[in-house]
This record gives sequence, C-alpha cells and structure tokens, in this order.
Amino acid sequence: MEHLLELQNIVVRFALRFGDLTAVDDVSFTLDRGERMGLVGESGAGKSVTGFSIIGLISRPGYIASGRILFEGKDLAHLDEEELRNIRGNRISMIFQDPMMTLNPVLTIGTQMIETLKAHRDISDNDAEAMAVDRLKMVHIPSPEKRLNQYPHEFSGGMRQRIVIAIALLTDPALIIADEPTTALDVTIQAEILDLLLELCESAKTGLILITHDLAVVSQVTEKITVLYAGKIVETGSTGTIIRDPMHPYTRGLINALPGSGHTGDRLNQIPGMMPNLLSIPPGCSFHPRCPFRMDICSKQNPVLTYHQGLERQVACFLMENRGRGCI
Repeated sequence: MEHLLELQNIVVRFALRFGDLTAVDDVSFTLDRGERMGLVGESGAGKSVTGFSIIGLISRPGYIASGRILFEGKDLAHLDEEELRNIRGNRISMIFQDPMMTLNPVLTIGTQMIETLKAHRDISDNDAEAMAVDRLKMVHIPSPEKRLNQYPHEFSGGMRQRIVIAIALLTDPALIIADEPTTALDVTIQAEILDLLLELCESAKTGLILITHDLAVVSQVTEKITVLYAGKIVETGSTGTIIRDPMHPYTRGLINALPGSGHTGDRLNQIPGMMPNLLSIPPGCSFHPRCPFRMDICSKQNPVLTYHQGLERQVACFLMENRGRGCI
C-alpha cells in the first residue's frame, strides 16, 4: 500500500558564509492516510525545518541537499514552484504557532477564507462563503455567519487558532502539518485545540504531523512519535510504547522533564547542558556530552538507527547493544 507521505533520507542544509550548516540530517519516516505523528525535540532539533521542507518553505540560503519527499506518489523535493503551489495549501495545509502571524489583521475572517478558497478552486463568492461557514461550524465557532464579518483582533487567542484550523480545512487537505499549534494558549484552550485536531483527523481521515517540544501534548493526539536531536532521528515508534518505555536517553530525559513526572515539592528534572551548535556537532553520538549513560564508543562512532523489540520501534543508541531494555 502506498503511503500518504514518505521522507527518504532527507538532508537540509543552509549555505552560510563560513560553511554549510546541516539542520536536518538523513531523516526518513512514513505517514499513512489518517495517521497522526508527533515530531518531537528541543528548539534547534530540526522539527520545524523538517515540516517546512515537506511543503517547500525552505528559503535561501536553505536548500534540500538530498533525499526524496514522496506525497501521494509525487516527489515534492523536485517539483517546480507552480506544481508545488497546487499542493501547498490545497492537499497539504500548515497550522503555525501564532495565529496573529497567520491572519491578516486588516481583512475580515470571511475575506481571508474566501480568498483562500478561490486561490485553489474555481468557485463563486456565494459558494465560497457557504464553505467558509461550514468550516467554522466544524471547529465549533458560534454564530459563524456573523463571525465572517469580524477581524482577527475581535477574537480570543483560542478562537483565532480555531479559525486558522478552519482555513487549513477549507480545501479538504490530505495532510495537516501543525507547528507548535498550542504553545501560545493556556492549558484549558490547549486541550480544546488538541481534541479538535484529533476529532477532525479521525472524521476526515486526514494525516497529521504535530511538531512540538512537549511529549505530554503528543501523547494526547498522536499514534506514533519521531524524536529528533541535532537534526537526526534518535528514536521512533508507537506513542504508547515510547511513552511507557523510552529507550533512548534523550527521550527518557524529555519525559522526566515533564511537570508531574516527579513528586510534589521536588525540583523539576532537566537534561544537563545544551543542544550543540549545528556548526560544531561533537564527533560520535551528538547527545553523548549530555548523556548520563555515555560510554567510550559514544564519542567515537555515530550510532545507527536500528529496530528493537521486534518492529515496534527504531533507536539510535549504543546502549541497545549492551542492555536488553536500553537506558532504564
């Protein structure tokens, strides 16, 4: 069966004055129709760059150095701009972190939604307005006919993000890429937005890539997780398996750092050190300077992403060769 999306050994670089910086290094994964995946890691791990590369939003000096991005059988990495524009915003939609950066403050919601539809469909204004009202109803915006005539500043943060999701749904996309869609929202609204994304993906069989640093968010919505560190995949597998039994020390550190993972009154856990500068990644495993389980080999060789526990997950860690259950 053909996957909805398949990344094959994608490498994304930025050509800088003092040398090329590799932001995404040999990343591969698949996503099926209706499947939900979390792309997880700290700032600088390569999550957003991976998402942007899928829809061709890597601008100069960035470029896809190698690899293939297969979406519904087409290699997006090698399409011209016009062909890519027919897919971007049409078959693939993106939800960004800050809705106020997405929405035009001087245009009404209705104008923005109708313009989006007419950019991708041969449709009348009346039909476009009817579809806009329908999508606002889908994301539970009250009085949608009235809301079409309002401006972004007249909505709360949570309502604005719902509108952004409604715009993303206008063209019935096969895939939604959501880049930190709940970071700017309070906890209650976060839960509502996540429930909404889950509901929409399940009802419309829409694929979802949820980009976030928060494993708690991922555990609520996704079916599988891909963990990135310094541009490389360090662990990938089903969400339940990884949350219950993380094998890579970095994944373990992310889970232990979640509020509520310790006892009341204890200091919050944190991973020591910082993500390495992508221009000077240490030799061997890029995580080894921060790893409490590092061995001599970790500073000399780069671990290969290999299958463990049958075919349930892949892990890039030398601990797997020395411990049956990894780092725990």
